[in-house]
This record gives sequence, structure tokens and C-alpha cells, in this order.
Amino acid sequence: MEDITNTETQTGNVNFESRINLSPLLDSITAIKNELGTVIVGQEKMIDQLLVAILSNGHVLLEGVPGVAKTITAKLLAKTMQIGFSRIQFTPDLMPSDILGTSVFDLKKSEFEFKKGPIFSNLILIDEINRAPAKTQAALFEVMEERQITIDGHAFILDTPFLVIATQNPIEQEGTYRLPEAQLDRFLFKIAIDYPKLDQEIAIIQREHALQNHGKLENIKTVLTAADIQHYQTLVKQIIVEHNLVEYIAKIVVNTRENAFLYLGASPRASIAILNAAKGFAAIRGRDFVTPEDIKEAAIPVLQHRVIVTPEREMEGITSIEIIKQIIETVEIPR
Repeated sequence: MEDITNTETQTGNVNFESRINLSPLLDSITAIKNELGTVIVGQEKMIDQLLVAILSNGHVLLEGVPGVAKTITAKLLAKTMQIGFSRIQFTPDLMPSDILGTSVFDLKKSEFEFKKGPIFSNLILIDEINRAPAKTQAALFEVMEERQITIDGHAFILDTPFLVIATQNPIEQEGTYRLPEAQLDRFLFKIAIDYPKLDQEIAIIQREHALQNHGKLENIKTVLTAADIQHYQTLVKQIIVEHNLVEYIAKIVVNTRENAFLYLGASPRASIAILNAAKGFAAIRGRDFVTPEDIKEAAIPVLQHRVIVTPEREMEGITSIEIIKQIIETVEIPR
């Protein structure tokens, strides 16, 4: 196979033979980070998680208060990739047909013709996803899980890659709807974006001042094509995971179902999500094998939106993140 290489990487006093050539992937990751870094200040962890989601072929839910660069980050990421991009603003009056498309009667042909909606693209930015009602949210179930849409008895397979990045504001509750659990389970990651620190805030202001009349997206260069993304996703699937690490993932997830502080535990889809995300973290670190640290790094963004804290513990101010951290600490790390 062309992906196999005899290159050796040294860690400490031990030489590991790299079985997968990750050099082009790492070069692309570095190039994307450099492009995003011309606009985004800080947020290295968020950018890493977004890149892992792309490599793992998973959807992302970005949560943060207004003005912390959720939307602009998604647009910048789309600009670095030569793929289709579509933005959908969710509102309370949005209908499923506004997303998926609708059949229109063609008078000339005397037949119905399907007009594709904005979901027919490669990277979909859904702004304020929690502003649409349950009927509209349900329209995303099939397309997010199966990458296809069934309308009027016809199945439409979407082009690859197909990735959804959705944003939501955790503070504002007026005019919003709680996302169904089935939909939350379809997001690989939930990424919480915090306010920048003082030095980062100063850098943001200075950078905005330096832009003058220039747009933030003007000088962003394209790094990846659709074929590149598919190739890298295939490489990441080949990352090696030892059996004891598979058991480690399973024990973490099963513990969420048995934890007294959680009303709802994580599903088997969460186990698969941790596996795929851990492979992604290993890849961007230049390794062709998964370590327990990769699994730990993947566990919180994968699990935090899939579990529900019991009402009693929620009233005490205990969050799902704190409980997940406790679970990770109690599960024995494989040696």
C-alpha cells in the first residue's frame, strides 16, 4: 500500500516504525492552523477539535455566547477547503422544506421536479440551531446520520464529505427550543467556547484595527480539496487501536450508564464516536496508534452532550463535564 512507510520516529530511547505515512496530513493540518491563526486569536483547543471532527467525519455543535467567533470560525474553516459551503439561519418559522428542498410542479413537463435545499452541500453551517422547533430539527436526523435524504419515496445520497457545524447560545432561552436527545447524539463533539483572556482580547482588538477596510476572509488560502479530505479520513480509519484500549473506551461509556449522578448514560454510538475521535487526535499528533491520552481528550467533547445529569445533582450545580471527569479518573488506565 502506498500509505505504508518505513520511516522511523523516535520517542525517548525507543524507535517506533511508522506504518502509515501521516506527513501530508500533518502538513495540511499545520497549513489550516496557520490560515485560521491569521484571524482567530487563541482557541487552539477548539481548532484541534474541529480538525479532528473533519478527519473523523463527524458533526460539531459549537456552544458559546454571542461574539466569541463561532460563526466566523466555521466560515474560515470552509474557506480553507475547496468544497461546497452552505449557511442556514435557523428561526422559529423555519420549515423542513426550507432545509431539505421541495417538489415543484413544472408546467412545461407536467410533472413534479425536486428543488434541492441548502442542505445539499459539503460543509453546512447551521446558525443558532436551537431556534427552530422540533419538526424542523427532526428533518436533520436522517441526513446527519445516514448522509442521505428521503423525500416523496426517493432517496438522495449527499456528496462526500458532508459535515454539519451548528452553533447555539447557551445563555439566551427566549425563542429557543431544546435539542432532541436523538439529534444531540448525532453530533460527534460539543465544543464550548469561552471568553478570551486579557492578552488575547488585546490581540483581537489590534488585529481588527489593522484590518481597516479589508474583510477577514479575503486572504484565506485554500488548503484541502474534497479528495484530500476523503483520503485523510481513510488514513485516520487505519490508525491502530489495541484491544485493551477498546475495552477502556467501553468501560468509560458503560460507567456513564451506571453512574448514580446521571439520569441518562451514553449510547453505543458514543463508544464509536470516542474511538473515531481518538484516532483523529492520534493522527494530528503524528502517531499511527491511539494512546489512553487520546481517549481522555476525546471523552469529554464526545460525552458531555449525550448524558443527562439527575435533577438533584443539577440543582447542586454539578455539570456533566465534572461527572465525566470523575468517571475517567475511576476507570483504570490500561498498561
